[in-house]
Amino acid sequence: MIQIFSRIAARSPRRATSASHPSSSNAISTSNPMRSGDGNSEGQDAPLAEGKDHGCSPGVQSTPDIEKKYVHRVYDAIAPHFSSTRFAKWPKVAGFLNSLRPGSVVLDAGCGNGKYLGFNPECFYIGCDISPPLIEICAGRGHEVFVADAVNLPYRENVADAAISIAVLHHLSTEDRRRKAIEELIRVVKRGGLVLITVWAVEQEDKSLLNKWTPLCDKYNEEWVDPSSPMVRNKSATTLDSIEETDEDTRAVKQTDDQLKNSYDGLEDKTLIMDEHDKTQQEYFVPWHLPFHRAEIGGASAAALQNGLAKKDDKKGTVVYNRYYHIFVEGELQRLVAGMKNAAIVDQFYDKSNWCIVLEKL
Repeated sequence: MIQIFSRIAARSPRRATSASHPSSSNAISTSNPMRSGDGNSEGQDAPLAEGKDHGCSPGVQSTPDIEKKYVHRVYDAIAPHFSSTRFAKWPKVAGFLNSLRPGSVVLDAGCGNGKYLGFNPECFYIGCDISPPLIEICAGRGHEVFVADAVNLPYRENVADAAISIAVLHHLSTEDRRRKAIEELIRVVKRGGLVLITVWAVEQEDKSLLNKWTPLCDKYNEEWVDPSSPMVRNKSATTLDSIEETDEDTRAVKQTDDQLKNSYDGLEDKTLIMDEHDKTQQEYFVPWHLPFHRAEIGGASAAALQNGLAKKDDKKGTVVYNRYYHIFVEGELQRLVAGMKNAAIVDQFYDKSNWCIVLEKL
């Protein structure tokens, strides 16, 4: 077991955590196994394996602000509560894992609290996630895990027999980053290896859910980080400083997201090009209600309330965080894969309000 993982993965000397095996030789490294673009002094660049950068351009590798604030920091703050709600296994994912040959090495990229790690006891598992608190939870359960970015996985090529990415890609805010994450999954599996990817669908089985999410204006440029681009907003578009932030049930509280507005340096005074006939709303904030008694853990919520990244709901006794989602339309996953000459789609389906594909590496 130690020999298997020593050939596969590298550890960051600080926050990239491995629970089972404290030492690792012949490690694979990535240019930054921590949060790419987060400005974290702990995430120092490590040398790439064999000097390769896996074709990851600086633009794709740099994390947009909307992901830092409304994905990374949110999951760091809600990790224990989030983990307590994530225990049921999706039948389609379970079936995929149970179909693998005994002895298969399986990568779970975006493993969360690790609920699928070790699911099929005849396989070996490695996991990674962008959230250190979630990785600590996995490590505490004895899993082999790392803090890593989905667009820059810290593993050598052709090391896994299969990989899964469950409800991860919809947290990436640009098409290039979503495509790169798929390319990384394909890169790390062996020829003939399978990759299962699931994402939230626009076509929700419960249509009322869409009314409980906060629609964002369509992304104003591909990277979400350049407020200087000229934009034209039609009358039906909602400005970022006037959007409704909705609860997880049917009641809504109108709030102003000053932090997001300020991060775009006056975006509310600009305009956005939108084609109202061709555009489908895909960018949302989805709320997470963290109970007050949970919010005291670690003090992260106090800081989030102070800097505007979270709001209080006194009626419910919760701290409300917004999570960024790009929800997928039918065929979007297939279009991301189109043109990838080293992978073929072997299955595609809709399941529990998710679009799903299975790829085989050629």
